[in-house]
Amino acid sequence: MITFEAYMEFINIRDIWSVKNHNFNDIALNIFQYQAKNNVVYAKYLELINQPPHTIHHFEQIPFLPISFFKTHHVVTGSFVPEHTFESSTTTGSTPSKHAIKDLDLYHTNSLQIIEDKLGKISSYEIFGLLPSYLERGNSSLVDMVQFLMEHNKQSHHFYLDDFESLIEAMASTSRKKLLFGVSFALLDFAKIHSVQFPDLTIIETGGMKGRVKEITKLDLYQKLQLSFKESSIFSEYGMTELLSQAYSDENHIYTCPPWMRVLPRKDNDPFSHSANGHTAALNIIDLANIHSCCFIATDDLGKVYTDGRFEVTGRLDISDLRGCSLMAV
Repeated sequence: MITFEAYMEFINIRDIWSVKNHNFNDIALNIFQYQAKNNVVYAKYLELINQPPHTIHHFEQIPFLPISFFKTHHVVTGSFVPEHTFESSTTTGSTPSKHAIKDLDLYHTNSLQIIEDKLGKISSYEIFGLLPSYLERGNSSLVDMVQFLMEHNKQSHHFYLDDFESLIEAMASTSRKKLLFGVSFALLDFAKIHSVQFPDLTIIETGGMKGRVKEITKLDLYQKLQLSFKESSIFSEYGMTELLSQAYSDENHIYTCPPWMRVLPRKDNDPFSHSANGHTAALNIIDLANIHSCCFIATDDLGKVYTDGRFEVTGRLDISDLRGCSLMAV
């Protein structure tokens, strides 16, 4: 296996977008070896769990960094001045995750390629955002992505808090297909008041129920929304501050990853396991677009991973801060 330094001499960072099944393992291992040497936080974590990088020979063996390290440490590979820093939402008194972004254009181009693979050319849509909880705080990766897509389309910034009448009026005024990114609780509030009949409307539900209303399942959420948006297509986005890539669902809320992303199951009571024997599992994520932070993340989400790589999200771990973080307490 060639070194990552040699690999990078002839492979541009943007070539992660040409990753296929046949070369995913080699590329993931090269990036792992590089990050194990050049990401101070990840290297220390591997040392503390007694996992020498040279013993890893397949991407399924790679140790995953607990996601809550993004709350307590500066998780970067190499040394650079961030072009931007994304921050997660927080509940009262909690610490936000922070993701230092070396190349904002990489994030934008990555996101555009993923969503166009799902929906076709984004230029055929007029894009709207119903994202109050994200707009109310700064440095949201989701707001940044939606704003970039609007600017890519050379359209107005259609962001709304709770002015549903203005949103309906704006959607009615365009002849293009409509694409609405909406946080879950705001879409529910919208659905309680209005029944919208736009057959060319696609809704991307982005999550965001935590701490706002009583938690409901994705199935219940879809059923409630479909009653008010009868003629519309409704999908979900799986993304987070700590990832540069997104996964989009079908109408049965089953997610598909882009080729440079993998979701792997682990036992919810063992952060170092690599399987869950077909049961509901905690989710580990490989996102090769995270080349400047960490590509290998153990999330706090629970779900099921199918043999074809698709996955669903069914909930969250009861313990919000993963046990591994105590190894490197600040």
